[in-house]
Amino acid sequence: NTIYVGMGEHAVRGVMTSAGDGIYKSTDGGQTWQYFGLENARHIAAIRIHPQDPETAFVAVQGALYAPSAEKGIYKTTDGGKNWRKVLFVDENTGAADLSMDLTNPRILYAGMWDHQRHPWKIRSGGKGSGIWKSTDAGENWEKLTEGLPAMMGKVAVAVSPANPARVFANIEAENGGVFRSDDGGKKWQQVSSDRPTITRAWYYIEIFADPQNENEVYVLNAQMLKSIDGGKHFQNVAVGHSDQHDLWINPDNPDNMILANDGGACITFNGGKTWSSQQNQPTAQFYRVIADEQFPYRIYGGQQDNSAIAIASRSQGQGINTSDWHSVAGGESAFLAFDPKDPQKIYGTNITGFLDVYDSRTGTTKDIMAAPAVNLGRLPKDMKYRFNWNNPIIARPQNPEVLYYGAQKVLRSDNGGLKWTEISPDLTRNDTTKHGAGGGPFTNEAAGGETYNTISYLQCSPRQEGVIWVGTDDGLVHFTADEGKNWENVTPPNLGECLINAIEISPHDAATVYVVATRYKFGDDSPMIYKTTDFGGSWQKITDGLPKDNFVRVVREDPKRKGLLYAGTERGLYLSFDNGRYWAAFQSNLPVCPITDLTIANNDLVVATSGRAFWILDDLSALQQSNGAPDGKKLKLFSPKPSIKYFANTPPKPPVNEGENPQNGVIFDYYLPHNWTDSSELRLEIKDVFQNTIRTFSNQKSKNLKSWMGGPPPPQILPSRAGLNRFHWDMRRETLPAVEDVFVLGDYRGHLVNPGDYLFKLMSEKDTSVTMVKVLPDPRLTVDLQQHGNQQILLMRIETTFKDLHQSVNRLRSVKNQLNERLELLRNMPGQEELVTLGEIARKSITNWEEQLIQPKQKTFQDVINFPNQLNAELLLLKSHIDQLDPTPTNGAKLRLQELETAWAASKSEIEAILKKEIALFNTMYERAKLPALILPKE
Repeated sequence: NTIYVGMGEHAVRGVMTSAGDGIYKSTDGGQTWQYFGLENARHIAAIRIHPQDPETAFVAVQGALYAPSAEKGIYKTTDGGKNWRKVLFVDENTGAADLSMDLTNPRILYAGMWDHQRHPWKIRSGGKGSGIWKSTDAGENWEKLTEGLPAMMGKVAVAVSPANPARVFANIEAENGGVFRSDDGGKKWQQVSSDRPTITRAWYYIEIFADPQNENEVYVLNAQMLKSIDGGKHFQNVAVGHSDQHDLWINPDNPDNMILANDGGACITFNGGKTWSSQQNQPTAQFYRVIADEQFPYRIYGGQQDNSAIAIASRSQGQGINTSDWHSVAGGESAFLAFDPKDPQKIYGTNITGFLDVYDSRTGTTKDIMAAPAVNLGRLPKDMKYRFNWNNPIIARPQNPEVLYYGAQKVLRSDNGGLKWTEISPDLTRNDTTKHGAGGGPFTNEAAGGETYNTISYLQCSPRQEGVIWVGTDDGLVHFTADEGKNWENVTPPNLGECLINAIEISPHDAATVYVVATRYKFGDDSPMIYKTTDFGGSWQKITDGLPKDNFVRVVREDPKRKGLLYAGTERGLYLSFDNGRYWAAFQSNLPVCPITDLTIANNDLVVATSGRAFWILDDLSALQQSNGAPDGKKLKLFSPKPSIKYFANTPPKPPVNEGENPQNGVIFDYYLPHNWTDSSELRLEIKDVFQNTIRTFSNQKSKNLKSWMGGPPPPQILPSRAGLNRFHWDMRRETLPAVEDVFVLGDYRGHLVNPGDYLFKLMSEKDTSVTMVKVLPDPRLTVDLQQHGNQQILLMRIETTFKDLHQSVNRLRSVKNQLNERLELLRNMPGQEELVTLGEIARKSITNWEEQLIQPKQKTFQDVINFPNQLNAELLLLKSHIDQLDPTPTNGAKLRLQELETAWAASKSEIEAILKKEIALFNTMYERAKLPALILPKE
């Protein structure tokens, strides 16, 4: 039950790597967690726990990635993490990349130390500090192991064999690196493999794991998973469902059972790697950017790290959003995407090192449209015609989406879908040629685009002024043109320095107002950097008050409806400001705490792209737009929701496993209750149509007499009523239909969907009332007019009126029958009342025979609908469901069937009075003669 967690990513990517804040610990199997220090560890590579004493543990601190730090090294605790001591420190550039413990003698430890540092233009992996160290006294003293090992090393992984503690494996980045082995506890080493796959892209991989029961079996992780059965001499590939392997757990009691972590997630094998579990059940996508179209439902687009760029529906007609609702589009894992938001038939997407293609939605095919086709992978930036970073931007002009802009070190423009590109700017970067060499060293180069430097990192076109373009670079420059690139002006905020311009937001309310988001985390500085101009960059103001000093910002967006309402995505969550950025506050709710990489607003929803937690949507920003972040604490307030489209779907409270969550179907709205609100206070919502007819009511009070049963009406929705902000949804349906108790009916008791139009919401407490108008819109995908919607409503009202009349009449006569039963029970015990008993039996049988033409009391479950005939009430509910469809045009068959059912009900209804005026009246007369109280006949 004792678990230690080390924060911060071990694989040190330059494009998307998150640092951590130390150690957390659970002593109850992960149910609860407590923080246990090492705040400045940044990146923790390994934790080893004493097998007999969970209070003793060792932590390999890889340390700061972008700067030297004194926190790097091996740490030890003997009191469960309350206190830590640094027991191995090499220097400020050398962190601990791996740590292995001899489980037969936990006093013996091996540490793989790594001399490394990242710069935006290069990863240095290797130096004098790298090496393997050993301790034989539980970490108190360490010896550097050298015999048989390379004199200079890069990244190092080490694993002692649990099957033979004298055998130790190491995977070493070096000039002639590979797998090394010692058979005498590290005194002497020999290289047993120099296979290139064991050390390719070493800074990103270099992992090694010894089988717990077989000293000759060892695994190496790289892009592939590699296995040796001869002590590391030869390796074969183990087939896995995804590339880029980073960590492995081998069950010590059953080595065929392993858990593998790679860039696709985690997968499990129980047969030694022959087959693996799916990774499609983990919502851990890392998205670089997000963009949305204007379809209904709108689609969200983004490039996901180590997977394809995708388009995914914001909602579905199913119970959840699943793989059938998304598909791959243009671009690759690091894509920016561009298209006409109103008609995204052609989707343009980028990929690493300048790859660019267009996806045609009509054919499902892609076409390459690179500006200067070349294999830039492996090429030095100084040799490239155009320098493209890992995630290079492309945008479409808002006024004419056929015009595209693409960012290298220059801005490129195309007017014909990428068939021809024209340079419309000079080099807008610092163009520091000393940073255009190899992206990695001293042993391993890195040229996949992440280290290509002095490039354009962000492009933005003004939505208000054609020809106005803003450009940000990865080296900290901001440029602006007002004439489609004929003239460019450097408007970089003063003293900004070298940094990454990660986002630029042009205010939707004022063309001269622009927000620039910069980051310096790649220079070891995590401070937030947001700059605002109101004069096209003539002057700048830094707006970061309220943001933590060590939480850098990635993106800012301004609300399109409310000027000055800003949303900020940071490395550790979401923030907002109601006052143009003068002050920021955390806005997390149920959004996971994780890096927010991008934001967009679609259909008045806030769409969030995250690194590691996929896409999230906050439905309807109306409450934020209509408040100052602090509503009047003494008054009830109903916020006006956005216009809602009539949509035909049944959304469960929770989606099925492994599916995304749909928004609640209908009108989602928010209301505020005073700070002194109590649970016992009554709250009521009335919904009225334009004729002031109340069509639906909700309450926060639970019905005391409500009884539910299978096949009956759904339980009423209860208005949430806690002090503060509450969210609720009206499913756009009329009042639930009345039931006959304990009778199963095949069909839906819910009232039918309302007509598109305006509706009044009236929220009432004992002391206060708040009113707003709500607009329901027709589905824009339909080509029917409002008259057809009105005709649909007339038919549905006829059905529901008939159904209500039928069930109310059945309940009315059931009340009479219940009284008869009571009277007959009494009469059977009274001598001389045989004639009256006979009359009562005749009357009761008449009611039962009449009732069973209308309902089927024998049905108790949904299986019974095939055992006993369905009667008139079920026929009405079935017809309601046939007509209550998204397309409001009913069939002729449905119209004719309604006439038949209405006729049938009219005939049955006429029998009610006959029963009451004959059998029941005669029984009552005779009963009163016997000087007994007559039956009470309920009114219609």
